[in-house]
Amino acid sequence: MTDSISMDTIARVNMGAKSANAPLTMSHDKGPEVPLIEATIGDFFDAIVHQYPDREALVVRHQGIRWSYSQLQQKVNQLASAMIEMGLEIGDRVGIWSHNNAEWLLMQLATAKVGVILVNINPAYRSFELQYALNKLGCSALVLMRHFKTSDYAKLINELCPEIYHKDYKHLDLVEIPTIERIIWIDEPNSDEAFNYMQKFSDWMAEGHSDDPRVAERQSKLDRNDPINVQFTSGTTGTPKGATLTHRNILNNGYFIGEAMNLTHEDRLCIPVPLYHCFGMVLGNLAILTHGGCIIYPNDGFDPLTVLQTVEEEHCTGLHGVPTMFIAELDHPDFSQYDLSSLRTGIMAGSSCPIEVMRRVIDEMHMSEVTIAYGMTETSPVSCQTNEHTPLDKQVSTVGLVQPNLEVKIVDTDTGEVLPIGETGELLTRGYSVMRGYWGSRFKTKEAIQEGWMHTGDLATMDEDGYIKIVGRSKDMVIRGGENIYPVEIENYLYRHPKIRDVQVVGVPDDHYGEVLAAWIIPKKDETLSEDEVKQFCRDHIAHYKVPQYFRFVEEYPMTITGKIQKYKIAEMMKEELGLS
Repeated sequence: MTDSISMDTIARVNMGAKSANAPLTMSHDKGPEVPLIEATIGDFFDAIVHQYPDREALVVRHQGIRWSYSQLQQKVNQLASAMIEMGLEIGDRVGIWSHNNAEWLLMQLATAKVGVILVNINPAYRSFELQYALNKLGCSALVLMRHFKTSDYAKLINELCPEIYHKDYKHLDLVEIPTIERIIWIDEPNSDEAFNYMQKFSDWMAEGHSDDPRVAERQSKLDRNDPINVQFTSGTTGTPKGATLTHRNILNNGYFIGEAMNLTHEDRLCIPVPLYHCFGMVLGNLAILTHGGCIIYPNDGFDPLTVLQTVEEEHCTGLHGVPTMFIAELDHPDFSQYDLSSLRTGIMAGSSCPIEVMRRVIDEMHMSEVTIAYGMTETSPVSCQTNEHTPLDKQVSTVGLVQPNLEVKIVDTDTGEVLPIGETGELLTRGYSVMRGYWGSRFKTKEAIQEGWMHTGDLATMDEDGYIKIVGRSKDMVIRGGENIYPVEIENYLYRHPKIRDVQVVGVPDDHYGEVLAAWIIPKKDETLSEDEVKQFCRDHIAHYKVPQYFRFVEEYPMTITGKIQKYKIAEMMKEELGLS
C-alpha cells in the first residue's frame, strides 16, 4: 500500500521573487498550480519511512529520545493498534491536552492512521474550558500530561469530576464529560505514581502491537478528505470555535510550507512553538516530516536558553518562533556564547513581525533564508509566505506571496468588490487549505466561508508583484476623528527606537476624537525611557494623529499560551485605568 506512493512524483515547487501573474493591476492573485498530495497522512508518512528508514526522525531533548524513521513508525503503529484494541472507530474524537513531547507526535500520526480525529486542547485551559471542548466534540478519550509548571492536570480533572475518585479507568461514566470513556496520562519512565481512574500512556501503548494487521486494514479504508484534526480558534473574543481540518488540508499545507523553506531530508528543525497549535503541528511537524528531515523539540515549553543550546548541540538548520520568542533568544545574556552558524531557515509567524527583529534574526542568528508565514487556523493554516528569492525590503515588510494551489483577493469591506492594487481591504483565501467548517456550527461556517472564500477578517494590501502586507485586523483599526489608523504601522515605526524592545498599540475611547491611541512599551534591558522621549521620536516623522496619546512602560504583555499578544486585554486594562468607557 505505502510503496504505491512514488516520492519522485511529488512536485517540487520553485517559488520566485514575484507572482507569475505580475504585474497585477487588481488585488487578486493565484499561486502556482502543481499536483497536490492525494494521500492520507498515514500513507504519506509510511512512504517517507520507506525512503529514509534509518535517518533520524525525532529528537526530544527533555525526554532523552532519539528515534529513526523506522523506530518512529514502529511506535506509531503500536499506538494505532492500541487505539483499535480500545474500540476507537473512524470518526471518533480523542482530545490531547499537553505541551510538547514525543507522545504528542505519536498521537498525531497514530490517529491519522486509524481515522480518529485528534482534538487539540490548549494546555492553558482550565476545567470549564476543558469541559466545553470535550463536550463540543463528544470526545471518547482524553490524553493529558501530568503537570506543567504550576498546572496540575490531574487535579483539574478531579475538580471537574469529583466522582472520578471512585471510578475505574475502564468504567468512567462521568457526569460533566459524559462521552469520555477513558483518560490516559503521559507517564515518565519508572514512575511509581498511579491513578485508578486514569491509565498510564505506557500501559495503553503496551495494549498494541507494531505489526498488528488491523492498522493497515483500517488505513486502507480512509479517504484524504476525511476530517482528521480539530483545532479551537483562540477564543480571545466569544466562544472558541473548532476548525475541522482534513488529511488533504494539513498534509499539503505542511508540504508547501517546507517547499518555501527549501527543506530536504538533510534539515534538522528546532520546534519550540506549541504542538497543539497549527504552528507546531503543521508548520513544524508536517513541514519537516514530508521532506524526510528531523524534528527536534528543545523542551516541553518555551525557554530561550534551551533553544540556544539545542540549536548549537543538534546542529539545527531551521528554527521556528513567534517574534517574542526570537526577541527573548536574541536578548538572552548568554546569546553570544552559542554557535548558531548551522541555522539557515525557519519561520517567524503568529503575530506582526517587527522589521528590526527580522534584521537581527538574519544578521545575528545566521537565518539568511528565514521566512514569514501568514494564515489562520481555518486555512490549515498558511496562505502566504516569503521565500529565499524575496527581496529584503519585502522580506521585512510583507507576508510574501500566495502559496501554491491557493487564491487570494483583497476586497472592499462594504461591497465585496476586488480592490485595485495598493488599496486596503479584507483579505480572502480560497483553495484546498480552507477547512471543512466549524465543528457543530453550521451558521458560523456559512458566515465565514462564502462561495469557497474564507473571510480572514484581516486588513491587507497587495502590490503589483503580488506581495501582501497585513495592516491589521478589521476590528483593530482605530478611527481617530475620521482618520483610519492601523496600529501595526505605528508599532513598526516605534520598533526603530534604539531603546524599545517591544511595543503594542491599541485604541481607547475619547470624548473628542472618538478613539485615540495608547502604546504599551517594553524597554530594552537596562534602558530607561520616558514618554517625552518617545513623543520626540515620533514628532516630524509620523502624522500627528498617529502619535499615541497614552504611554505605559511595562515588563510584559497579557498573552495566550501560543505567544499571541492579547491586545483586547491591553485595551481593557487601559480603559479601566483611565476610567474610560
